Amino acid sequence: MSNALLSLCLSAIPSVDSRLDHSLLSTINMEVFKRAILQPGPPQAFALQTVQEVIKPQKQTKLAQDENQLLENILRTLLQELVSSAVQSGEQIMQYGQSIDDGETSQGHIPRLLDIVLYLCEREHVEGGMIFQLLEDLTEMSTMRNCKDIFGYIESKQDILGKQELFARGKLVMLRTCNQLLRRLSKANDVVFCGRILMFLAHFFPLSERSAVNIKGVFNTSNDTKYEKDPPDGISIDFNFYKTFWSLQEHFCNPASLTLASAKWQKFTTSLMIVLNTFEAQPLSDEEGDANNLEEESANFSIKYLTSSKLMGLELKDPSFRRHVLVQCLILFDYLKAPGKNEKDLPSESMKEEIKSCEERVKKLLEMTPPKGKDFLCKIDHILEREKNWAWWKRDGCPPFEKQPLEKKTVQDGAKKRRQKWRLGNRELSQLWKWADQNPNALTDPQRVRTPHIMEYWKPLAEDMDVSAGIEADYHHKNSRVYCWKGLRFSARQDLDGFSRFTDHGIEGVVPLELLPPDVRSKYQAKPNDKSKRAKKDESKGAAAQAEENQIATPASEVDGEGIRADLEASAAQMDVDVTATGNISQGGTPTPDEHQKQSSDTDNGQEAGQLEADAEVEAGMIDGETDAEVDLDAVG
Repeated sequence: MSNALLSLCLSAIPSVDSRLDHSLLSTINMEVFKRAILQPGPPQAFALQTVQEVIKPQKQTKLAQDENQLLENILRTLLQELVSSAVQSGEQIMQYGQSIDDGETSQGHIPRLLDIVLYLCEREHVEGGMIFQLLEDLTEMSTMRNCKDIFGYIESKQDILGKQELFARGKLVMLRTCNQLLRRLSKANDVVFCGRILMFLAHFFPLSERSAVNIKGVFNTSNDTKYEKDPPDGISIDFNFYKTFWSLQEHFCNPASLTLASAKWQKFTTSLMIVLNTFEAQPLSDEEGDANNLEEESANFSIKYLTSSKLMGLELKDPSFRRHVLVQCLILFDYLKAPGKNEKDLPSESMKEEIKSCEERVKKLLEMTPPKGKDFLCKIDHILEREKNWAWWKRDGCPPFEKQPLEKKTVQDGAKKRRQKWRLGNRELSQLWKWADQNPNALTDPQRVRTPHIMEYWKPLAEDMDVSAGIEADYHHKNSRVYCWKGLRFSARQDLDGFSRFTDHGIEGVVPLELLPPDVRSKYQAKPNDKSKRAKKDESKGAAAQAEENQIATPASEVDGEGIRADLEASAAQMDVDVTATGNISQGGTPTPDEHQKQSSDTDNGQEAGQLEADAEVEAGMIDGETDAEVDLDAVG
């Protein structure tokens, strides 16, 4: 090997001195952070100065990519040393280095370090995902007991970790950290801790996040409930009921299979009827409900009940056990009725009737189960109603709930804004058409739009008109304009006789007489002989008035040409009165007695006025020396 090649190889291998210098530099940098952890005061007072002292960045407020990587390696190494020191000292990880000075409790070393890094990430001095990487390393290095304290710190910083600039950088790391914790936890013994993790994820991720949504609706069929198949010796309970009861869990585990095979549904309903009959035959008393008060139970409980046949008698007396099974039934029924399924997955009509009857029995049993059965049932109904909204959201493809602020855009002059086209004219109608499961049946349903019968529609107003009912006038239906308007339209189509009474008696006269009590009916019902009597009376009045006019007109006829002219004018006035009366009759139908009287009085007045005008004109014509022909023309004009 030549000297030049040997020199090249040796230059590629770092010397022992250079490796020692790098290790010494890392140790010095970690000592700087250790001093920073012990400093009092908030992190914003010294965090950025500490980073600048360790890294000496090219930019004073924001690190480059290689500088971020170097700082992350230093912090992860420091975190590992702190965890190792805490384990060796036998202290809890999150309480390591915590001391009490002058009555004030100082923070542990690890929470202090996390606060400093979180401040730097929030202010964008360092890469935003660095805090999430440290939290993941910390949970991997800790026991489950310490992980509860670590997760408590994560929950306390949830609002800061959920900010958009940090969430976008570390959401996948946080999801991976929580999933690893869930895998390590026991689903039977660590139920509360598992629930805390799931609640944190539900609040940490946005509502429209699809990572935790079971879009396809796949069931966890591996969740098998094991129970005894053969009766043990010396058992005192009905083993057939025991097997029937626990066999329901096979159907609860996979509800989708019930709609595929009618035999499975028949088997399920038969078993369920046996269980419900047993619950109804053995109701629980209030004393048994108070002895097993659910609100006073401790936090340590099992997620699944034991299936030993020896415990069957005690479990049947437990209110929480019954509620557990009955709520499972409601969840299964709600799934079978949920929208968004294919035609083959929808239940048949007979199955819908059976579901409805079973659901009523289950709700009645829940209401009867102490303690506070009615309150418990209301809460379950509310939860299931909200679950329908979740099903609709999944069916529509999980659209985002967040609405971005609208940007005001200036439209240029002459530019037309293009409107979005909808299939049925607008968004709401298109959405309704999309949501309906069977649109043709929904549109042609006779109960969808039905014109009520006139007797049925006016019944509320007839009750208001009954004095014995004692309904105040402010609450009468006649005060509603919409109600009266619709009623007039219905009466115009179905009851013309009643519709004609609106002119005389108002809206109350339109009500069918059959609905009114006798005392009220007589007020709006006209007697049959009234019209003929009043007509004869009007005729006699008209004849007397005509005779009187003739007597008045006789002296005037003695003047030359004046009698003929007066007769013509009187007959013309009579014709005008007749035409007016005829027009009133044609407009309003048969004239009422009041109208007859009014017409007769108008006729008399018109005749007297016409006669006086004629006399005045004749006298004026004779004084001025006008001829009879001119007077006649003037009168006609």
